[in-house]
Amino acid sequence: MYDGNPASKSKGALSMGVPGELAGLHAAWSRHGRLPWKSLLQPSIALARDGFRISPSLADSIQEKEALIRADPGLRSVFVLDGQLLRAGDTARNPALARTLAAVAADGPGPYGGAVGEALIRDVQDAGGLLTMDDLRSYNFTVTDALTADALGYTIVGMPPPSSGTVGLSMVRTTTDSPPPPLSLSDCDDFGRLRIAGVGGGRAGVHRLVESLKHMFAVRMNLGDPDFVNVTAYVSEMLSSSFAEKIRRRILDDATFGPNITCPGELPPPPRKRVAEMDDFSTPGDSDPDKLPPAPSNFIEPRKRPLSSMTPIIVLKFSQMRVGFFCRTVNLAGIIGASGGLNIISAVTQVFLNHFVLGMEALDAVRHPRVYHKLIPNVVKYENLTTTGGEHIERGHVLSPVGVATVCQLVVQDLRIPVDSRKEKNRGLGEGEGSPVFHGLLTAVSDPRKGGRPAGL
Repeated sequence: MYDGNPASKSKGALSMGVPGELAGLHAAWSRHGRLPWKSLLQPSIALARDGFRISPSLADSIQEKEALIRADPGLRSVFVLDGQLLRAGDTARNPALARTLAAVAADGPGPYGGAVGEALIRDVQDAGGLLTMDDLRSYNFTVTDALTADALGYTIVGMPPPSSGTVGLSMVRTTTDSPPPPLSLSDCDDFGRLRIAGVGGGRAGVHRLVESLKHMFAVRMNLGDPDFVNVTAYVSEMLSSSFAEKIRRRILDDATFGPNITCPGELPPPPRKRVAEMDDFSTPGDSDPDKLPPAPSNFIEPRKRPLSSMTPIIVLKFSQMRVGFFCRTVNLAGIIGASGGLNIISAVTQVFLNHFVLGMEALDAVRHPRVYHKLIPNVVKYENLTTTGGEHIERGHVLSPVGVATVCQLVVQDLRIPVDSRKEKNRGLGEGEGSPVFHGLLTAVSDPRKGGRPAGL
């Protein structure tokens, strides 16, 4: 359905799959929720009805996408007022969304049947899409076990395939690991210009991180929806220290390799055809030298979920800590997540390394400049101040500056600073004296790249 019009894979009604988030949220609430379903949606309803102030970052995006916004009736109703685009400080309202959410609050996940679902199908089909009521009614969510991986004394808990985030982060982290003693973060110069997230420190550390990302993306193309393709061997290898060692031996500190990377060991090399990328699915067809090659394991099929780069992780630290007269097992060390498409894995990996390995404070770990590589094109994207004067060119990398490529959120629990259990009990956050639950000092960081900040204390 994309022959001759590859752009329709990422824009317009043909780019839409069956929505699943609402079904998943409702299922999670039905199993674990304590508050009434209707009350959970009230803040979102109020936000859509009463509006929110346009941030400078959103204002820039509105200006950049002006043609798209003016051509779409729904976007135009939200971001255009009296013929003028909304600007920073203006209030954006979405009364249509407020009405839809109110219906969902009253009737449950309406898009999977009922008036809300019927209205969705009419809108999609009127715009040229193929979604039907049968698609909505037959949608089934899937609950799978979380994936765990060891990481330098921590345990990471995250999403399994079709998300590639947890295995991708684990593979990059293991591949950049060095024999003891571990390499440390390089010192800043007087202008703080060369501090880079990456085990290994300095320019060598950045180089190894980039090369590890390239190998990870090469192996990643073998992943897909485990209900349709067998990914067990690939997941096992991506989590394997022996596989990481094979890749580590292929990374040279004085040279870089092109995108025709083959995987060491028993894994077959990824396919070499080109693809016009959809949002998350791959399809054979149009050639594009700046896109990843096609991944047959991630080709579009009915009821198949696409490969994603989502990397929400929970970081655990298993150890014993004595607090007062009680010896408690400490669990939660932090939570990390990001947005930014294929760059997500790189961002979460670097924030994890910054804080949990290199010891940066939480805010510094998030706002520190990051580097990115997608394998194809063979270009290192770097944020401002990451490098100056072509410092890494001698290793063969092609460099290109980038603005805001990812936005990362981080919550960490300082396991060295227990919160007074009696105060916690009074606040309703703990069980008081003698509780087996350890409450450390929580620090939340919202990425300042888009003006973010924690919304509550």
